[in-house]
Amino acid sequence: MHQTWWKEGIVYQIYPRSFKDTTGNGIGDLRGIIEKLDYIASLGVDIIWLNPVYDSPNDDNGYDIRNYRTIMAEFGTMGDFDELLAGMKARNLRLVMDLVVNHCSDEHEWFQQSRSSRDNPYRDYFHWWPAEKGIPPKRWSYFDVDENAWRYDAQTDAYYLHYFAVKQPDLKWENPTVRQEIYDMMHFWFQKGVDGFRMDVIPFISKDTTYPEIDATAPHEFIAYYSNGPRIHEYLNELNHEVISKYDAFTVGEGPGIHIDQALDFVHEDRKEMDMFFHFDLMSLDRKPGEVFTMREGKWKLSEFKKIFSDWDTAFAKAGWGSLFLANHDFPRSVSRWGNDSPEHWKNSATLLHTFLLTMRGTPYFYQGDEIGMTNVRFTDIEDYRDINTINRYKYVKNSGGDLGAFMESEQHAARENARTPMHWDATSNAGFTSATPWIRLNPNYKDGVSVAFQETEAYSILSYFRKMTAVRKSNLALVYGDYECLHPNHEQVYAYTRTLGADRFLILLNFSDDTVTYILPSHITYNRKVKVISNTYILDDQTYKEFMLSAWQAVLYRLED
Repeated sequence: MHQTWWKEGIVYQIYPRSFKDTTGNGIGDLRGIIEKLDYIASLGVDIIWLNPVYDSPNDDNGYDIRNYRTIMAEFGTMGDFDELLAGMKARNLRLVMDLVVNHCSDEHEWFQQSRSSRDNPYRDYFHWWPAEKGIPPKRWSYFDVDENAWRYDAQTDAYYLHYFAVKQPDLKWENPTVRQEIYDMMHFWFQKGVDGFRMDVIPFISKDTTYPEIDATAPHEFIAYYSNGPRIHEYLNELNHEVISKYDAFTVGEGPGIHIDQALDFVHEDRKEMDMFFHFDLMSLDRKPGEVFTMREGKWKLSEFKKIFSDWDTAFAKAGWGSLFLANHDFPRSVSRWGNDSPEHWKNSATLLHTFLLTMRGTPYFYQGDEIGMTNVRFTDIEDYRDINTINRYKYVKNSGGDLGAFMESEQHAARENARTPMHWDATSNAGFTSATPWIRLNPNYKDGVSVAFQETEAYSILSYFRKMTAVRKSNLALVYGDYECLHPNHEQVYAYTRTLGADRFLILLNFSDDTVTYILPSHITYNRKVKVISNTYILDDQTYKEFMLSAWQAVLYRLED
């Protein structure tokens, strides 16, 4: 058991555009985060993951970077960033920046030079296919209206590669000069004092530059191909050697397309590549088979949910380390997706999900607003959306004669916009987020108790429970490093498991249903043991149990004592 700060830390993700506006332009900014640092520290989290704040034309809300060494004007200045970082250090908070280097903006100087002529020194910074060779082999794009990752550029009569939007050309890591540019930029931020990077779609950086035809038709088949480039491990090892190893830092990669059998190839300590990554098995659980975006009909099964977490825990049981997350800026709100956000069950299912993430092995990641149970907004009008993903797929469905009604119904549950509505600070106009018109509509339920100010005054709020549970995790290393055992993996209502480290043993019972359930533990857990309640979403005294009556969405953490 190798103990480190990033294994024991609790991560709080901030989407700056939607966190807090201090300038009155309807867009969140760095000074808004500075203003809320005491609040963030009060949550019991240790690490802030900051979505991109670099200069960007915002075609994909900052994931299209125009200049890696300047701050987006909407968010503030480098002076604001330095003040933010100093304020975090003063509160023992660490900062993880988003690193977007599979692609950049087409407005970046590198690409402007690259597209200017075929013999420009920057030409080989990007992937180009000359038109005289004909139509390039099929590559799928996440955000292209036609789902085509090659875009013709008349200026030099050639196509450039973009796995994402047309304004996000892919960088050519096969060029060592490009890699050195990236490493120099990372050193720039580390020398400012940042503590690590979340690496956006990092498995995609290696390409076969012969651009062969590939046997893929569906999006998930292309993604699996993208994540297994011929030199991916060489590049990650070089990045670690040239940059990460020089600092007390960690990296977490966004890992679409990485299969569980490949996990340790990326994060085994001996390989010196990444420290952990986000896999997407859970994020595919409620999607149609083979689809990246569309929700499947019918509710997912708890046994499937448990199998995903149990299998990945096993993958990292003896080496590597896992990440734990239920939502982020790219996915719907966790309580709406994995809980029940109806008024009757909203609070209990939100606290159950907090209990789950904070009692599992791996580093837990929470997205802003999770701590108060923010829910999906469920926009019904395409005019309310700002996300290039939804807008361009709407155009694709429309242009191809698809069912727009079905698409919009799916987006109410699946859209990234569900997570991107502004943070709810209080019940005043615009939830205290801004004094102006917000860049995107708010979820109106901020007036109904889904706000920080309201929950600060409520004794048994989701917010108060979140703070309690972060403290529980921090004071019990068994909940960080302890062995995990799933009990009754096929039970479709209760997720029960133990965490054990030496003599410290915990039992966690989570009722993932709207019903009251009687749950009987295996005999090797209940025999001759007393259970002490450490946390409970309902009020109970310490008792000795052999069977448990669990109310709807009840979560209980017990210490097992001889």
